[in-house]
Amino acid sequence: MATTTSAASEPDSVEALKRVKATENEWDARVATAREVTQTTLQELRADVEVAVRDAAAEAESDRAARVGAARVEVQKEADAIVADGHKAADEALRGEGRRPSDKKAAILAAVLGSFAED
Repeated sequence: MATTTSAASEPDSVEALKRVKATENEWDARVATAREVTQTTLQELRADVEVAVRDAAAEAESDRAARVGAARVEVQKEADAIVADGHKAADEALRGEGRRPSDKKAAILAAVLGSFAED
């Protein structure tokens, strides 16, 4: 009579399949855990990035506002100096003490003709 070897190897095959299934389940659990950790880390990083971008935008806006304010102050000083120079030049022109010789005409005539006027 012939004996079949499949009946003898069947318990080993079942045990091997059980070990494969157990290993597969273990790796599925590890992959699931790794996926959860990765998703959690990714969410934390996204939140950190959002906070960093928000902070950077606020800092940039604050810096821009400070620079605009400083520029306005500087421009106002320069405008005030230009207006003051204009007022000074206008006053000198009224007194005949301007920059051009025609502005000094009255002073020159008074100096030159001053001796004739006394006679």
